[in-house]
Amino acid sequence: MSSKDEFLEIFYDNVDREGADKLLEWLEKSDFFEAPASTRRHSSYKGGLCQHSLNVYKRFVKLLQCEYGDEWTKRVSPESVAIMGLLHDLCKVDTYVEDVKNVKVDGKWEQRPYYRYEDSLPYGHGEKSVYIISAFMRLSREEALAINWHMGEYDIRVKNGSFMMADVYYKYPICFLLHLADLTATYLDEKSDN
Repeated sequence: MSSKDEFLEIFYDNVDREGADKLLEWLEKSDFFEAPASTRRHSSYKGGLCQHSLNVYKRFVKLLQCEYGDEWTKRVSPESVAIMGLLHDLCKVDTYVEDVKNVKVDGKWEQRPYYRYEDSLPYGHGEKSVYIISAFMRLSREEALAINWHMGEYDIRVKNGSFMMADVYYKYPICFLLHLADLTATYLDEKSDN
């Protein structure tokens, strides 16, 4: 099964929220299923963004099972888990441009393909994903906070000593678990070009 088919199957099986169909229409018209997840770090290949989203979703489910046991769905709905895991990085849609760069190989210059980051809506990272999703469907407070803060300590907003993220993680442990799912998917499941 392709990553796209697996993504759609999980989404259709779990998400029944008003506006979800419009969000999927938008995703189909975007580069979501073809885009990389990064320019040179994790999943920096065609289709990497969709695969990364699946990896985060699967890690998120495992972390919830580990933390809350077999009855984790009493703590958070499968719909919320699918929304948070699969859609956390919508901020990356239509931001990667295929280009070429000169690379020296055995003393000779060669042109090599690469992805260049070009954001036409520089709204931030997690907050941009929330903004995009909210244009199609309503998020719960916990979903919005989890997606907004999924970057954790890598979020530029916490670099100068803000405690907002820590406050969110204490009040909403699910948000912290989404961050951990993103980290484990990135560093344990995915390849870096570095």
